[in-house]
Amino acid sequence: MIKTRKLILIVMLLLSVDAATAQNYTVRGTIRAASSGETLISATVYDMLSGKGALTNAEGRYSLTLPKGKVVLRVSYVGYKTVFDTIALDGNIELNVLMESNTELKVVTVRADRISSHKSSQMSAIDIPVDNIKAVPVLFGETDVLKALQLLPGVQSGTEGMSGIYVRGGGPDQNLFLLDGVPLYNVNHLGGFFSAFNADAIKNVTLYKGSFPAHFGGRLSSVLDITSNDGNDKKLHGNASVGVIAAKVNLEGPLWKDKTTFNVSYRRTYFDLLAQPLIMTIGAMEDGRLNAGYYFYDLNAKVTHRFSSRSRLIGSWYSGDDKIYARMRYDYSGYGGGTNEEKMKLGYNWGNLVGSLRWNYELNPKLFMNVTGAYTRYRNDISIGYEEYSYYYNDVDYYKAEMYYKSGIRDITGRIDFDYLPNPDHTVKFGGNVLHHIFQPDVTGNKMEEGNNSGGTVYDTVLGESKVHANELSAYIEDDWSITESLKINGGVNLTGFAVQGKFYPSLQPRLSGRLMINEDLSVKVGYSYMTQYMHQLSNSSISLPTDLWVPVTKRIEPMYAHQVAAGVFYNLRGLVDLSMEVYYKKMRNMIEYRDGASFFGASSGWEDKVFMGDGWSYGVELLAQRTIGDFTGWVGYTWSKTMRLFDRPGQEINNGEPFPAKYDRRHDISIMLSYKPNKEFDCSAVWVFSSGNTGTLPMQEYVDPTTGQTVSYIESRNNFRMPAYHRMDIGVNFHKEKKHGIRTWSLSVYNLYNRKNPFMVYEKNNLHSVINGTHYSSSLVQLSLFPIIPSVSYSFKF
Repeated sequence: MIKTRKLILIVMLLLSVDAATAQNYTVRGTIRAASSGETLISATVYDMLSGKGALTNAEGRYSLTLPKGKVVLRVSYVGYKTVFDTIALDGNIELNVLMESNTELKVVTVRADRISSHKSSQMSAIDIPVDNIKAVPVLFGETDVLKALQLLPGVQSGTEGMSGIYVRGGGPDQNLFLLDGVPLYNVNHLGGFFSAFNADAIKNVTLYKGSFPAHFGGRLSSVLDITSNDGNDKKLHGNASVGVIAAKVNLEGPLWKDKTTFNVSYRRTYFDLLAQPLIMTIGAMEDGRLNAGYYFYDLNAKVTHRFSSRSRLIGSWYSGDDKIYARMRYDYSGYGGGTNEEKMKLGYNWGNLVGSLRWNYELNPKLFMNVTGAYTRYRNDISIGYEEYSYYYNDVDYYKAEMYYKSGIRDITGRIDFDYLPNPDHTVKFGGNVLHHIFQPDVTGNKMEEGNNSGGTVYDTVLGESKVHANELSAYIEDDWSITESLKINGGVNLTGFAVQGKFYPSLQPRLSGRLMINEDLSVKVGYSYMTQYMHQLSNSSISLPTDLWVPVTKRIEPMYAHQVAAGVFYNLRGLVDLSMEVYYKKMRNMIEYRDGASFFGASSGWEDKVFMGDGWSYGVELLAQRTIGDFTGWVGYTWSKTMRLFDRPGQEINNGEPFPAKYDRRHDISIMLSYKPNKEFDCSAVWVFSSGNTGTLPMQEYVDPTTGQTVSYIESRNNFRMPAYHRMDIGVNFHKEKKHGIRTWSLSVYNLYNRKNPFMVYEKNNLHSVINGTHYSSSLVQLSLFPIIPSVSYSFKF
């Protein structure tokens, strides 16, 4: 971590740099959408005379230092009309640009203005337009960011319908999910069938699969960087929609025109409300009263205030929960004319709460600063209760019992980031953060009370791990350097440290990627990254509910780390299609898994005693053809990969210390996503996916133990069975119509169009056979399929 005095010294030196650039001046400003005032991320500002250019940062800001004299600027962003401006540069100036949307964008008009990934020094990263995400037909018609990402090369889904992602052989806990720069720990609803990201609240989505820039850290396999909408600064806008299982509403507008904006989005499922009459009827049939259900919700809120063109304050809030509840009550007659009452209840809540406050400030035309404070909380609570009362005249006897289980994590974060652009050939980022973790791995409590109206006795027992406090520190610096017109590199280092239980784990993590332009349309890239992760997620695959535990490294459990190298060829085909091929190899160390037979229950024994540590590796080839402009858009992706695990440390052997395939090791993945939008009134899309089957552990032989006479199942190795291949087609159609007060949209979609019976799980079933001399058993494998063909419809109105 850079000491405060050194950091202040660096900033002062940067502020004083001027003499070396006496004949150069800086054009800087903000690029916004004219209709809403939203800042545009990664817009291009290009001087057509010098050939120098810059991209806007996450706040929509740019800085371009050029020689004194005439400058012809071209400002471009995909989906917006290109802006040209000629200026006489004889001093530092501020040039803010408002860009008009071009809904009738055609290929020929934007070829020269597109931001081509083949020219960037960054590899293994992709920006996904939110409109493309909304165009993907999905389960029950619910737009899902993570399901859209599953269609990309190198990104795999878990099982049928799940929103979890497995990136280049990593586990689900190795993905860093950032919402406005703040981590989220749980990103799924309904046990993984839906993601926690409401697409109506999102402005930008970027996925990094490797070659991570130095300003990212904390996870091994991927970074998903999501930026939410600031809000329209001109007038009030909104969108409301109703689907098969959920309703959503989004409101945005100015609180103080051209100064303060807000954006609020809310989503809730309503199956529990629709099912209440049926549930109450079931309770009445059992001579009782029943109230039960399940729902989830997401609430996103953001307020942005502009003090000036140089200073902004942004407050963000997210909360999302899943809730399962059940309450049952029985009343019945007791002995001797008395009455009895029984009550039972179940509660299961899990979810996130995130709040952040961020200040953006332009220190000088070349130096931007971000200061962030944030709070994050993830909880996972289960409670089961029973109460019994016996009434006889004025006497009351009672018995109460409650069992609860709790786990969670809380973070308090302080962070500072700087963007420094000394000239068009260098984009320097540096900064650091301090993060305080409070882990509650697992706590189980039992409380009983019995007595009467004269008094009672309480028995209260609490078992589990005590809270673990840890501090995580980091500092980074990186430079995106254009050495020549053909050669560009991005190099940096991330220095981190983790203090827990009196032990300190330091880590120096170098990052490097480079791009060589062979010609205007063809480039070659290479990249290397070293990543360290200071927390683990304990996952029990036999339980589908979110009982996964986040736990820190300790004196006994070391940090995970990974080395990843990648290389690729990128080609822009006549400005119409981007083609790429990437190869990668990743080595992972200190991964953990539950010991055989262990689970998250039984907290008193300590979670460290329930896990083994091991290693893993993955390698593969990824192909992608992507088109992002014109009436036809979409992509075709293919991945060949192999992912293995090895637990061979003394006393911690799994699979007899031999390598075995990971659960989601798949040799082949194919995804095709196509979208067609000929006009404003109609658009349609189709998705087809194919993947090799997941692995599983099943006994392939049985024998009779001569000692006991019992039949014993023989398992040759872990994950020795591969499920049948998975494939599916989805289609969607949207009909838009402009009304007096807004735009109405009917959306129709079909999930699993040809009703493929895909395997959700495979299990062994014993069959009993009668024979002349008695009976014998045989076993067979049974496939459980979850989702048949599912049509969906939704209605939305945008005003």
